Amino acid sequence: MSTLAPWQQRVLDKALASLAEGRLGHALLLVGAERLGKQAVAELLGKRLLCGSPGADGLACGRCRGCQLFAAGTHPDFRDVSFLPNDKGDKLRSEIIVDQMRELGQWFALTPQLGGAQVALIHPAHALNTAAANALLKTLEEPAPGRYLLLVSDRPGRLPATIRSRCQRLEFRLPARAESEAWLRAQGHGPQALAKALDAARGHPGLAADWLEAGSLALRGEVQADLNALADGRKAPVELAQAWLGDEQAALRLRFAAELALDGISARLAGTPAPGLTLPGDFQKLSAWFDGINRARDQLRVPALRHDLALAALLLEWRSMFKDKEAARAGR
Repeated sequence: MSTLAPWQQRVLDKALASLAEGRLGHALLLVGAERLGKQAVAELLGKRLLCGSPGADGLACGRCRGCQLFAAGTHPDFRDVSFLPNDKGDKLRSEIIVDQMRELGQWFALTPQLGGAQVALIHPAHALNTAAANALLKTLEEPAPGRYLLLVSDRPGRLPATIRSRCQRLEFRLPARAESEAWLRAQGHGPQALAKALDAARGHPGLAADWLEAGSLALRGEVQADLNALADGRKAPVELAQAWLGDEQAALRLRFAAELALDGISARLAGTPAPGLTLPGDFQKLSAWFDGINRARDQLRVPALRHDLALAALLLEWRSMFKDKEAARAGR
C-alpha cells in the first residue's frame, strides 16, 4: 500500500501508466524542488521494475524474491549511486566521479542475476562532474532492453543538455495551497503553525513539514533579528559570520537570509512594507546581496574556501548599505 503524498502519487501513476503501455523510457529524469519526494518515487518505481509478480495496482507485490531482496538492500540487479567517501574517508565527496559511471556502464553490460531488469538510481544527478557525465552519456547512447536509469535532481539545468535530451522527464510540481494544507494537517500540524510554515516555504509542503518538525522557524526569526541588529550597528559582521557558521545550521541560516532579502525585494516591488526586516534603501545593492548570499550558501559545500571571510564580507556589505542610507539622510 502506497503512503505517498498526492503530488508524489500523481508522478508515480504517470510512470506506471507509461510502463503498462510500453512507453516508459530506459532513462528517466525525476526533477523538481528539493524535498518533494523524488527519491521515494524513484525507489518505488525501481522496486516495481525489479518485481517478479506486480499487483493489479501496478505496484511491486512486496512478496517475491526480488521485492524481498530490494527491501533488504541486497538486490543484485539494483545499484544506488551517490556520493562516495573522500580519500581520507572522513567526509563524503561533493561530486559523483567518473569511476562510478565507468563501473556502472560495466555493470549494465552484465546479464541480470535474477533474469529480469537492471535498475540504477543516481542521486543527485546534477552532482556528476564533467568526466562522469561524459561516461554516463556513453551508457545512455547504447540502451539495452530491461536496463533502466533513474536520475534524480532538483537542479536539472546543471546536467548537460546531451543527457537531459536522452531522458524521459518526470516533473514534481508544488501542489495547490489547499492540498498542501490538507497534507500537513494529516501529518498532525495545527492550522496556524502550518500556515506560517507554508508562507515561509513559499507554498512548499515538504520544506514546511521539515521546518515544523525541526523547529526551524525559530531559527528564521533569529536570522531576521540578526540582520536587523547588524543594520543598526548592534552586531559586528565578523562576529556574526562566525556565529552563523558555528554549527550545522549554517546552510539553513544563509537560506533564510537570502529568502528574507527576497521577501523584502518582492515587497518593495509591490509597494508594501517588508514584514519584520529592516531594508536598505538601494534596491540594486539589495538584489546583488541576495545573489551573493545564495552563492555563499552553495560554496559551503567546498571545504577549501574561507567561508567565514566570504560571509563576513557579505554581512559587512549589508551593514554598509545602511551607512550609505544614513549618510544620505545626514546630507539633506
